Amino acid sequence: MLNYAVTVFAIAALGGLYLAGHVFRGRLPPWAVSLLHAGLGALGLILLIVALVQGEASRAVLIGFGILLVAALGGFLLASFHLRRRLPPRAIVVVHAGVAVAGFLTVLSQVF
Repeated sequence: MLNYAVTVFAIAALGGLYLAGHVFRGRLPPWAVSLLHAGLGALGLILLIVALVQGEASRAVLIGFGILLVAALGGFLLASFHLRRRLPPRAIVVVHAGVAVAGFLTVLSQVF
C-alpha cells in the first residue's frame, strides 16, 4: 500500500510543479490540473490511512501522514485563492510545496 501511496504522491507532485509554475509566472493555473492535483493528494492520504489501519506502517509513516495533512490544509488555502480568482502569495505556494515534500520524503524513507 505504501508503494502505491508514494507513486500517487509523486504524480501529484508533478502536477504541483506545473501549478506552481503558473503562479510564479503570474497566471492562474487551470482548474482541471488543480482538481487532479487535489484528488491525487487525497487518494495518497487515503492509501496511507489504509496502510496505517492495516498495521503495515511504521511510526515514521504516521509522522509523514501528519505532515502531509498539514500540506493538505495549505492546499485548501491555495484553493480558496483560486476560487476567488486571485493569485496566492508565492510564499504560501513555497511553504505548501516544502511541507508536502517533507511529508513525502518521510514516507518514502520507509519504502526503500
